[in-house]
Amino acid sequence: MTMTDITKMAVLFLALNLIVFSIYFLDKQAARNGGWRISERTLLTLALIGGSLGAVAAQQLLRHKTRKEPFRSILAAILILHGALATALTLAPLWAPHLHLDF
Repeated sequence: MTMTDITKMAVLFLALNLIVFSIYFLDKQAARNGGWRISERTLLTLALIGGSLGAVAAQQLLRHKTRKEPFRSILAAILILHGALATALTLAPLWAPHLHLDF
């Protein structure tokens, strides 16, 4: 994987998480104003597809769904899953140096 590929992936990751943060912000505004809400399933799906950092940032900074269970626990589990996957992908070359993985 080249540095350009890594940069592109980082930009896409950042963009996805900014979009997810924005969607959580819109839902928080709708909650305050009695407007149309975004389903918890959609919010969690956005976190699962890669927006977990944006979701957790929005949850903490906006104080959105911080006491809502099982939402809070599921979001925490998604964040842990993403951390484990990132760790595994980072360490994969160390575990099997004879394998050449091209993503």
